[in-house]
Amino acid sequence: MGGVTSSMAAKFAFFPPNPPSYKLVMDPATGLLLLDPFPHRENVDVLRLKTRRGNEIAAVYVRYPMATSTLLYSHGNATDIGQMYELFIELSIHLKINVMGYDYSGYGRSSGKPSEHNTYADIQAAYNCLLENYGAKQEDIILYGQSVGSGPTVDLATRLPRLRAVVLHSPILSGLRVMYPVKRTYWFDIYKNIDKIPMVRCPVLVIHGTSDEVVDFSHGKHLWELCQEKYEPLWLKGGNHCNLERFPEYIRHLKKFILSVEKSPSRRSSTRKSIDRTENSRRSSDCFEGPRKSTDRREKPRKSTDRPENLRFPDYRCSNIEKLEKLKIPFDQVERSRRSVEYHEKPRRSIDHQLEKGRKSVDWLDRIR
Repeated sequence: MGGVTSSMAAKFAFFPPNPPSYKLVMDPATGLLLLDPFPHRENVDVLRLKTRRGNEIAAVYVRYPMATSTLLYSHGNATDIGQMYELFIELSIHLKINVMGYDYSGYGRSSGKPSEHNTYADIQAAYNCLLENYGAKQEDIILYGQSVGSGPTVDLATRLPRLRAVVLHSPILSGLRVMYPVKRTYWFDIYKNIDKIPMVRCPVLVIHGTSDEVVDFSHGKHLWELCQEKYEPLWLKGGNHCNLERFPEYIRHLKKFILSVEKSPSRRSSTRKSIDRTENSRRSSDCFEGPRKSTDRREKPRKSTDRPENLRFPDYRCSNIEKLEKLKIPFDQVERSRRSVEYHEKPRRSIDHQLEKGRKSVDWLDRIR
């Protein structure tokens, strides 16, 4: 039964880009893994990670100097980390954080086949890498899930009680609810975010476009209402499923959220000590006026990178609308699947009924003895 469910879900849930947008190549001079065709950056690591389900996934880690938070980004459908690479760089610069992005099994240059449970293993492997290879702590990690990526994001978040925060970008209530307005959760549904989001205990920011043609705006709104710790949502008027990063409000609101969770009560004291140490260092160097002024002159170009409030949007499609439309099977087929399950339940009920009759007859015999 589980195999049927998995293959059925995979048919309408996953569209890996074919061919992948990048290659993984080893630099013979340095021994470093590179993301071709992108030039090597000193602050970017390209990785291969083993998952608990035996697959090997591709990932990138973008390092930002002195960052206190790390964003673990689970991308949307019909894209891979090659198409997302420039966005990861931009987010790291604008938000002043480390960013890790990864490809699901069967996406990009990751091995295996895409499935719901493989994506759970994939995000766990990326999370473990942050802890073991980069020294990140649970309380410094922000999970970011876009569209189908909201599934593994919410699932992992339910198991991390000290998580810093969660961002849900055009999220889904569940896989089946994207295609049909069902009121209940079926056994064959996938990514049941609607049932899991109440178990997430950290601040949650939901971002959704009001004109989303793939995942209706109601999905994001309903998930936000179910959150334990709600943060001011971002409803982008006129935004669709693939263009929210183009809105200036997107990066402004995201930056505000990051600053808010970084200044949460549990971290204010440590932040204050860090600022005090910086102040003391600055005062001790005041006597070196010449070098300090030259540093100030060099900082002017750096300020210009903070001025734009919109991102350079990568040229990709995060979802394939035409494929989704073709795969919308009639809802009566969904109902037939449900009835077939209920049909298999009937023999068990009839057995229970016969056992009950037998028990009553024994009771009757006891009374007349």
